[in-house]
Amino acid sequence: MNNAILMGRMTKDPELNYTSGGKAFIRFNIAVNRIGEGADFINCVAWEKTAETIAEYFKKGQRILVQGSIRTGSYEKNGQTIYTTDILVSRFEFVESNKQSEKEYDDDDEFPFS
Repeated sequence: MNNAILMGRMTKDPELNYTSGGKAFIRFNIAVNRIGEGADFINCVAWEKTAETIAEYFKKGQRILVQGSIRTGSYEKNGQTIYTTDILVSRFEFVESNKQSEKEYDDDDEFPFS
């Protein structure tokens, strides 16, 4: 079974692209917090309607939950083989509204429900 579920923040505003055959796709990264300190930056790819919806409704800094499969690949660049690992997004969820994403929270902020 190859199934990944990740929640993180968009690292930049997503840009919708099209293949030469007219198929919509998007490549984006999410920053996923590690336990403790730091974050991992995960490459994601989505196609067709999923790509169009992500491009339309998400922006830099907004939280997103993605579900998909891990895909590896490679390509040649300047005579060297570059290896890639991506999440092929099959589903996603909105984690917060746009208004929530505009407010920044520090780890020290107090929440009434904590």
